[in-house]
Amino acid sequence: MKNLKKYCKKFSLLLLFIFVVSMVGCSSKSKTIKIATKPMTEQFILGEMLALLIEDNTDLEAEITKGVGGGTSNIHPAIVKGDFDLYPEYTGTGWSFVLKEERIPDDETLYKELTEKYESQYNLKWVGLYGFNNTFGLVIRKDIAEKYNVKTYSDLAAYSPELIFGAEYDFYEREDGYDALCSTYGLKFKKALDMDIGLKYEAINSKEIDVMNIFTTDGQLASSDIVVLKDDKNFYQTYYCGTVIREEVLEKYPELKAVLTKMENILTDKEMAELNHKVDGNGLDEREVAKEFLINKGLLK
Repeated sequence: MKNLKKYCKKFSLLLLFIFVVSMVGCSSKSKTIKIATKPMTEQFILGEMLALLIEDNTDLEAEITKGVGGGTSNIHPAIVKGDFDLYPEYTGTGWSFVLKEERIPDDETLYKELTEKYESQYNLKWVGLYGFNNTFGLVIRKDIAEKYNVKTYSDLAAYSPELIFGAEYDFYEREDGYDALCSTYGLKFKKALDMDIGLKYEAINSKEIDVMNIFTTDGQLASSDIVVLKDDKNFYQTYYCGTVIREEVLEKYPELKAVLTKMENILTDKEMAELNHKVDGNGLDEREVAKEFLINKGLLK
């Protein structure tokens, strides 16, 4: 009888232990922040930064779903539904693609209205902008820029008849592409070449073209002998990147706001391009690249 009681007691303790362990496991799972990223190197790096900061500054775990197909078109409805908790997004994309706004106000007005409409329509908050603007841009070979002192799109107009322009097919078809750009700035290039998007940097580095369109955080900008020109008439919409998070998640874990605010203004266009190049050009792991950057900025313990 004593052995039976002893056995029952041990069995009860074992059940209690299993219950406690299972509850801890459930608790851990419920404290996981689900991060989504678009299918591009830049987003992979940013997703890792967010995960590292969250795990370093809170007792929350971070789970990243990288490269969601369709980008915003699939991530936005998923985060509204609750499948994801937060993700890096661009102001221009949120304004024009998500909110379907056609007018383009100044950056300050746009961001104010953007954040208000995200909260009222979707219960989503924008917390901090990282600082860089990944928008369309123009670059010119450095030797030409120095020879003619070309710094802006307007400067370029005077010398464009002597220069060869290169861009991918889509750029010539866009409403805000080649024709509209040339009309706005009075550009009249000697020749405009239709090029494979993957060969543009090789072409400008080998001097086959003199000017080309780019994204302002392209990784190859860091390794090419070119100058990014200033869009002095603000022809292109701005695409500042920041964190979009569900209000419900912020209310449940208010400590996240201070963590996400650490990303405020930590990246310039040049720095983001350099990080992209480390992954795309040098083959480094995006998590290690993100970690090294945050350590250098003094943001990881």
